[in-house]
Amino acid sequence: MTAPHQPPATPDLLYSAEEKDLRSAVRALLADRADAPAVIAATESATPYDPRLWEALAAGIGAAGLLVPERLGGQGASHREAAVVLEELGRSVAPAPYLTSSVVATETLLALSGESRHAADLLRELAAGRRTAVLAVPFGTPPSGADAATASLDGTVRGVADAAVADVLLVPAADGLYAVGAGAPGVTVEPLVPLDLTRPLATLTFAGAAGTPLAGPDAGAAAVRRGLLAGAGLLASEQLGLAEWCLAETVRHTRERRQFNRPVGSFQALKHRMAHLWLEVVSARAAARNAADALATGSPDAPLAVAVAQAYCAGVAVHAAEECVQLHGGIGMTWEHPAHLYLKRAKADSIAYGSAGRHRDTVAGLVELPAP
Repeated sequence: MTAPHQPPATPDLLYSAEEKDLRSAVRALLADRADAPAVIAATESATPYDPRLWEALAAGIGAAGLLVPERLGGQGASHREAAVVLEELGRSVAPAPYLTSSVVATETLLALSGESRHAADLLRELAAGRRTAVLAVPFGTPPSGADAATASLDGTVRGVADAAVADVLLVPAADGLYAVGAGAPGVTVEPLVPLDLTRPLATLTFAGAAGTPLAGPDAGAAAVRRGLLAGAGLLASEQLGLAEWCLAETVRHTRERRQFNRPVGSFQALKHRMAHLWLEVVSARAAARNAADALATGSPDAPLAVAVAQAYCAGVAVHAAEECVQLHGGIGMTWEHPAHLYLKRAKADSIAYGSAGRHRDTVAGLVELPAP
């Protein structure tokens, strides 16, 4: 007798009480330490990351260890909680290596923690906020391109996000995955000038660098795919937070800005534009939450959920930032107003971990269409 067919579980897109509490804590911290003037000042300095902010976020709140099990010193939470943190980081465009270190690098190491003692030890350091790590692949590498993202301990990797501030580099090579100290002999980190000044990029050059092996080629490639999938899926939450801030700020400004003795937000043309943007943001929230839930529950549909989220949320974030700049008028073009930070972050995010077009191709390959 065959078991009855079990319908797939309906994803829970609502925020739990714990997630709301986490959001409040992170938002309060960022409002205190990473308001617009502070972020703009950081982009003009040689050290874009505030170490005190990172310490408070990573260790004080415990956000760095959300994905790490308690047995390894983490919080034992899930991708849903990490998504909440990224929503708030997107809302403030705060410069912090959370996505690259606490999500991508951490998820890569989690795939190996049961087999590699060094991976487990490094996870404890990351969860405590004592060290940061990045995966040494170009920031635009999609999950489907993980197998081609092969670096070398004798070679160059361009466009690696947050490499300039990382302590450890996770280097995928043809013979496996290695952990290399960012300041080790034979490693050169050359900072680049990125479009998004709140997320620095760098070129890595390895010249006979010594690395600690973490996994062989097959296990290493699988770990890299897992890390990039989590990064792409939770990047959608960062894009959601960015779009929500842009919409809220634009609505606030158009309520206060007056022309012809009327708030400009009362003009029908602007009402339509903001209503259309609101519908896009609501849809982006559903897509981003679905991707986070699929990753958290280990759903077999996670690759599809991530591809759908990225295919949609990237465009929404860019559109929201463009509308924010344009509907602020002349003030939106100034350096002192933070609108340009959101536009640059949205543009940079739109090609991070794969472009929207690349993710649409992934969706087309995963969805089985009925025969004509």
